[in-house]
Amino acid sequence: MSSDRDRGTTRPAGSEQSAEARLESWREALRRHEADDVEGRTERLRARMATLQEAGLDTDEAFLVAMMRQDRDDPVARDVAREQAAVFWRRFDRAPAPEGDTAVDWREVGVVALLALGAGVSVKLGVAELDSTAFGHNVALLVAPFLGAYFAWKRRVSWRTAAVLLLATAVLAVAIDVYPFDVGGATGFLAALHAPVVLWGLIGVAYAAGRWRSTAGRLRYLRFTGELVVYYALIALGGSLLVGLTIGLLTLAGVEFRSVIEDWVVPMGVPAALLVAAWLVEAKQEVVENIAPVLAKIFVPLTTVTLLVSVAVLGAVGSLTTVDREFLITLVSVLVVALALLLYTVAARPAGQRPGFFDGVLLAMVLAAAAVDGVVVTAMAARTAEFGWSPAKTAALGLGVLLAVHLVWSAWRLVAMLRRRDGVAALDRSQAAVLPFYVGWAFVVVVAVGPVFGFV
Repeated sequence: MSSDRDRGTTRPAGSEQSAEARLESWREALRRHEADDVEGRTERLRARMATLQEAGLDTDEAFLVAMMRQDRDDPVARDVAREQAAVFWRRFDRAPAPEGDTAVDWREVGVVALLALGAGVSVKLGVAELDSTAFGHNVALLVAPFLGAYFAWKRRVSWRTAAVLLLATAVLAVAIDVYPFDVGGATGFLAALHAPVVLWGLIGVAYAAGRWRSTAGRLRYLRFTGELVVYYALIALGGSLLVGLTIGLLTLAGVEFRSVIEDWVVPMGVPAALLVAAWLVEAKQEVVENIAPVLAKIFVPLTTVTLLVSVAVLGAVGSLTTVDREFLITLVSVLVVALALLLYTVAARPAGQRPGFFDGVLLAMVLAAAAVDGVVVTAMAARTAEFGWSPAKTAALGLGVLLAVHLVWSAWRLVAMLRRRDGVAALDRSQAAVLPFYVGWAFVVVVAVGPVFGFV
């Protein structure tokens, strides 16, 4: 068996893990996918690795070969094998790209282009035909179906799943456009604010190809969402810069082009960029996965500091009923950011990674968020008891209670993981399990809060 040097491969120092570390990584991935007979699968993989090592392969080589030969007809095993192989190759500074990885699927490019054009035309027509209030209520409905259609096509979603998604979207559209919301009323605003969350959940079902109940499917969708935000922000930043430069250059040349950009480029380009960003994330996940986790490691400590300052400020306030309403809304926004960071950080955790210092920082953020959320819920309850119920208080209290349960549960799982130095799969399951509750609460706000409060 030739050495790494003979094969021309540069292996970083310490890159080869022990057999037990590799097997533990495989075991954790199986648990994340909720596979049956985890220990039996692991023992079979151990036996194959031992045979390959006796034949002269090193630990990493034996792990890769044995893993790719394990239960080839099992879709769960295939998913785990792909994940583990991707983690392995990212450990090498000059790892060769898998064969065919650089090829462009022009059929997919064509589908994305058509859907991006459709999203742009949809928004353009919405701008032209709807007033500002109606457009604001419908903007998510004008774009999200095209993103959902992309994943339904790419994942080959069954007709049954597609029919359920279409029905749920139709119910959402009826609630947004048929309910007699008062112009400028709170219930209409809350419905428009929560509709994107419901649509995000529906797109997730398409993304997971109907396997929304699986922990792995939900975590992959969380990773995709975080990476999509990063790519879309980069596209928006670069697009804004180019548009600004184009306007400046044409103005110097005496050409008036601003109206064309405002009337066509922006309404068509902004929604189309979302489809392009989704395609880029799908095509180049290995690249973007190096960006989003780094941003999470930056913003988790910063968010923790903000939450701790909020706790100190709230502690200095006398009666909670005197807390400014706008300040409470700001705190809820910070809590939503903390929630997004928690979900993405857990979802983006590399397979087999042991608990470490950053998990302690994440725990500090979760505890600080739980403290702030407790104060916010108490303040909301106090204001409700004194001034009565309102649509906004109902929506905020429901979210606050859901956040409280989620954050306390997450803190418990993180402490258990740090104490035992394991339990990563249990933490994954806990985060994946809460997603339907957030989507469900958003759906309740859209379809039920308006009728309950008379659409005011």
